[in-house]
Amino acid sequence: MAYDGEVRSKEAAMRFAPAVVLALVFASQAPAEDAVPKPMMVSEAKLPEGFPQPGPVGEVIVKNYPAHRLARVRSTGRGSDGAFMKLFRHIERHEIAMTAPVEMELATDDDRTSATATSMAFLYGSSDLGNPGADPADPAVTVEDVPATTVVSLGVRGSYNENRLATFVPKLETWLSEHPEWVAAGPPRTMAYNSPFVPGILKYAEVQIPVAPAPKPAQ
Repeated sequence: MAYDGEVRSKEAAMRFAPAVVLALVFASQAPAEDAVPKPMMVSEAKLPEGFPQPGPVGEVIVKNYPAHRLARVRSTGRGSDGAFMKLFRHIERHEIAMTAPVEMELATDDDRTSATATSMAFLYGSSDLGNPGADPADPAVTVEDVPATTVVSLGVRGSYNENRLATFVPKLETWLSEHPEWVAAGPPRTMAYNSPFVPGILKYAEVQIPVAPAPKPAQ
C-alpha cells in the first residue's frame, strides 16, 4: 500500500496538485501547544480543522489531535491495492477538498527494519463533512470518526518507503522507555504531508505512536 507512485495519470496529477507553484514555507515557531520550531517543508494542502502544525525534524515531541473525520482503506494483505486512488476518487465523488497529511498505519517486524501499511486514510477538513460508514460507490472506503488522540511524534525528511519509515520507530520507543508517564496506545503510523510529485529529498512526514497516560500505581 505504498504512497509513493500510487498516482499514475497526468490527469489525476493535475487534479491532485492545485495549479499553484509549490513554495517552501518557513516559520520560526510552531503553536504554543508544541513550543517547537516548525520545519522547512513544501506546503501543498491545508491541515484539517484544529490540527497541530508539523513538528521539527529529528526531535520527538508530544502532539494532541482533536476529534476528526477521515476516509480509510484497509489493506487486503495482497500488497498494493490502489488505496491512494480509491481514496482520491472518494473525495472527488463527494467534492471534498484534499488535506494534508495522509495517514498510514504500519505493521512492523520485530527488529523494525521492515513494515507494511495496514491502512491509508485521507482526513476530512471538517467533521461536519460527509457521513460515517462505507462509501456506497466503493465499500472498500469507510468514513470514520476518530476521537481526540495524543501521539509521540518524530519529524523526518525523505522517501515514504515503508521499510525506511519503520527504522524511525525505535527512536519513539526509546523515548517512551525514558518517559514512563506515557504508554503506547496503538500501532505506529505515519503522517505524510507531500504528494508523489514532490522530490524525495524534500518530502516531509511524521512517524508517530499513539499514547495514553500510564496507569497510576496502586496505593
